[in-house]
Amino acid sequence: MKTPVPVNRIDDLAQDLAARHHRTPSAGDQIDKAVVDADLAQLASDGYLILPNLLSAKDCADIRRAVHPLLGEPGRNAFEGVKTRRAYSVMAKTRAVDQLVDHPRVLALLDRLLDPNYLLSQLQVIDIGAGESAQIEHFDDAMYPIPRPRPALSAATVWAIDEFTPDNGATVVLPGSHHWDSQRRPATSDKRRPAVMPAGSCVFFLDTLWHGGGANTTDRNRLAVTAQYCQPWLRSQEAFALSTPQDIVRQLSPDLQRMLGYSIHPPICRGSQRNAPTAASWPALTMSDRTAVAPPLGCARPQWPAASRAGGRPRDGASKPGKIRTNSPGAQGYWSVAAVAPRIGQQCRDRGLSSLWDGRRYG
Repeated sequence: MKTPVPVNRIDDLAQDLAARHHRTPSAGDQIDKAVVDADLAQLASDGYLILPNLLSAKDCADIRRAVHPLLGEPGRNAFEGVKTRRAYSVMAKTRAVDQLVDHPRVLALLDRLLDPNYLLSQLQVIDIGAGESAQIEHFDDAMYPIPRPRPALSAATVWAIDEFTPDNGATVVLPGSHHWDSQRRPATSDKRRPAVMPAGSCVFFLDTLWHGGGANTTDRNRLAVTAQYCQPWLRSQEAFALSTPQDIVRQLSPDLQRMLGYSIHPPICRGSQRNAPTAASWPALTMSDRTAVAPPLGCARPQWPAASRAGGRPRDGASKPGKIRTNSPGAQGYWSVAAVAPRIGQQCRDRGLSSLWDGRRYG
């Protein structure tokens, strides 16, 4: 048994009270310090940098083949992109993109920018269709209501699985916009720069940087994978602890396990039974419970009908109040929100994860 950490002053609460999942060497440790210092200097100045040619042509082909079947229906609005298809909860569906999420060059930057045991906040596949309009410009950590200017609370990567060009929807960044205050908005006179890069490259940016998907004026789609990371004391965008089955978590690298939440932030953030959670020790959700959050591997995600989404409109003919409709192969009819949500909510509360489940959304 570990010797208890003494707590005699308020400052002692910042210590490791919960026997956290101790840090193992990050894959980022293998990157030369001079390289990381140069990358950080460019981030401080511009808010972004391009890391070229990190993946081979074969890597990109393998990823393309694995993720295309996961893509869903086009977006619902101009922000999501009416000609853009996405895949969510990707960690539960394929191992093809793991090497992107924990790439040493990316982790080397995150290890310096964020606190230890930072989290994966979001992992998506984004396929911008031919003829898509430019996305509304935005910054990614706007959901955290903390006034700007301030340090970034999260960071993002966009990986070019297809080549990014000025015409096919390359991410457009506004250099230096990470320094703007809360009232500043992009103007037509502000410099914009498309993140032009060959397939297999990555644009890394602070989530205080204004940016947006570019217009795709070509006749071909443009495929990318994006991973976002946040401070360990913030709520992530996707609920990976719920959407990723534990048998999959056990296959992942220690870096990925920590980023999915199998770690702890002192003194006791995200603890389980007073200690750090591990993939081996957490009881698994039953498949019926998990399906309400993320569908079985290879299946389409469930959709909330309009009757259970205030102000929404019907999609795919869904019309039954209080139900989730699924188009998944082998699954028929509806799951009952009333029956499933309380069970998930109770399991979340039992594990100290109540903030991840609000009864209205799924991962």
